[in-house]
Amino acid sequence: MSEPLPTTAVSPKASTLPPVPADDPLAPPQWKTLLAIAETIIPSIKPAATAEGSTGIVVTDNEYSATITKLRGLTPDPDGEEAAKALLDDNPALNPVFREELRRVIALHLPQSNQKDLSMVLNILNTRAGSLVLTGKVTPFSEQPVHVREAILQSWATARLPLLRQLVRSLGTLSKQTWLKTSETLPRFLGYPRVPVGMVPGKGFDYEFVQFPPGEEPEVIETDVVIVGSGCGGAVCAKNLSEAGRRVIVVEKAHHWSPEHYPMREQYGWNNLFMHGGGIQSDDSTVAVVAGQTFGGGGTVNWSASLQTQAYVRKEWADRGLPFFTSAEFQNSLDRVCQRMGVSTDYIEHSNANRILLEGARKLGYAAKAVPQNSGGKRHHCGHCTFGCGSCEKQGPVVSWLPDAARAGAMFVEGFHAEEIIFAKRGGRQVAKGVRGTWVSRDINGGVAGEPVTKRKVIIKAKRVIVSAGTMQSPLLLLRSGLKNHHIGRNLYLHPVIFLGGIHHEEIVPWDGDCLTSVVNEFENLDGKGHGVKIEATNMTPSAWLTFMGWKNGLDYKVNAARMRHMTGYFSLAREKYPGQVYPDPHDGRARVKYTTSNFDKAHLVEGIIALAKIQYVQGATEIFALIPGSDPFVRDPAIPTSEGVNDPKFQNWLGGIRTRGLARPDTLYVSAHQMGTSRMSAKEKEGVVDPTGQVWGTKGLYVADASVFPSASGVNPMITNMAISDWISRGIAKELTERPRL
Repeated sequence: MSEPLPTTAVSPKASTLPPVPADDPLAPPQWKTLLAIAETIIPSIKPAATAEGSTGIVVTDNEYSATITKLRGLTPDPDGEEAAKALLDDNPALNPVFREELRRVIALHLPQSNQKDLSMVLNILNTRAGSLVLTGKVTPFSEQPVHVREAILQSWATARLPLLRQLVRSLGTLSKQTWLKTSETLPRFLGYPRVPVGMVPGKGFDYEFVQFPPGEEPEVIETDVVIVGSGCGGAVCAKNLSEAGRRVIVVEKAHHWSPEHYPMREQYGWNNLFMHGGGIQSDDSTVAVVAGQTFGGGGTVNWSASLQTQAYVRKEWADRGLPFFTSAEFQNSLDRVCQRMGVSTDYIEHSNANRILLEGARKLGYAAKAVPQNSGGKRHHCGHCTFGCGSCEKQGPVVSWLPDAARAGAMFVEGFHAEEIIFAKRGGRQVAKGVRGTWVSRDINGGVAGEPVTKRKVIIKAKRVIVSAGTMQSPLLLLRSGLKNHHIGRNLYLHPVIFLGGIHHEEIVPWDGDCLTSVVNEFENLDGKGHGVKIEATNMTPSAWLTFMGWKNGLDYKVNAARMRHMTGYFSLAREKYPGQVYPDPHDGRARVKYTTSNFDKAHLVEGIIALAKIQYVQGATEIFALIPGSDPFVRDPAIPTSEGVNDPKFQNWLGGIRTRGLARPDTLYVSAHQMGTSRMSAKEKEGVVDPTGQVWGTKGLYVADASVFPSASGVNPMITNMAISDWISRGIAKELTERPRL
């Protein structure tokens, strides 16, 4: 029996938000329209008896009373009725915090191309002619009453014109997540704790970061190896090379947050720990890419899942002329990184959601297993790790690999944007000589909320350059540096996912316990060639899960959000066959994504959703909902005997509807937390970006070591595969540097 969880109150240090730029990305009329859309997605709800002069949605007195009664039974708040009324009355468009966050998201996190598109749509809705075309009414959208606006958005959701369906989904997602990050009324229903119950704060490593004095000319420093990026790949390289006696400098664009700040509140976490504020939308708006951007990279914000590369993937890569992946050396690297982080299943205590997944799979005869955790040989009871691990139990780069590197003499630079790699020509070949970039200091208070004290151009000269900026950024650095290889940025694999949820009579409290400790792998090889889906539990922080909940109207959305304590959430994750591309935005250079989920991969995702629905059914869910547009939830008939199992005709008919409907484009929104392949490793120069040692084809001394070198999708959470490949690459570099003087 496990020891009881401590109950000592923990209060993480306050973090700060990135400042909102002085230049407003939207004009006042555009803001008026955007806020009108936001207050239609999340409207104030009023009873008819007191609705005179209200700008919200008016419902009958009976409907309002029934809703209050329903909500009162959902909240742990002692004054349930007052909490229910406050939730229904909430109009985020009137909340200054909501408005500021909306401006921050648009100004800081949307590429300029997307800002221009948003401005254009809002301008059209501001005119009588444009409004007539898009809404069927000559009155501009913002001047319509809320119930008319709601009907317009509902009509867009089912419009024949795909652009309108895309528009309501994108603006709805923006409005919902901004509300979820800033609402003061919804938390009273969820009881979502500030920190995981029982968390004991951990002691972080005291990093020292290189500081540069002010100056007009670039500051020049020298080292043996410069590593661009502090994530899973770069951190492993830093440890290996510094312990091999090499001078190592690790540069990171983001600034370090000590574990005393973790886990961050949701609004702060999205802004400080993720690229583009947590959502890079594909060009066709069908995929939301979630990528870490902080000291420690994805290893700071992932969910501890530590799965090794499977045999059929290793064979596929070896068959491409890369025999390393079926060698004992690769297995040694896999084992070495797992050993350093204490990867194990021995200390897992499954959360309710993970327990339900495993037990449902057992009842249906599906292959399933526990997912090893990088918890350092300890229990890790944490559903908040996506915003940083305050206990330091998760052995990510900032807790393990980077401290090892520091103890061996490695140096670190935070706030450094690597603009280009410096080359010299030698024998017709480009030889990497270092990195040029801009260093941005912290503000006068030692934080990042104010103006930096210093900005300085910096040149780091090095014998070897390792690019470990991640799948989204490594190819952009190679392109900024003038490399012309056709494959740079291509071969992007995303492991697209679709969600399914269940509602249970009992409280699930889905954020309590480890995020992801189980996997159903029954469907991982549906085509016999290694393509299929895995089924796993998802992180259940409200602003992650509820952002993707379907929207029919404002009242329905608020009530469903309030039921989250009773929900389970899962995803069907595809090891896809067909990749996409990362490329720089033509206006500001930020990462853009070209990716469309293929029909081949969609068919596999649907099979995963069907299996998930069956698991929820046999585990007694009273309601099952797939987050697929046009799919109504399945509501269980209590009169159907449990002995029927999944043979319930009504349930089978519902499943048939999902399979028949499929995943319509562009209505369906996929999410990606795994990105791979944009600097593909290959046996021949014409087939990829780096050679089997990780060195960039056509160059000398330039390497890439992160998930971007994967030959194709890993099929499992990519952290361990990334680290093992980086272990191999960096050990090769260390050996070459050692042998070089003798030559």
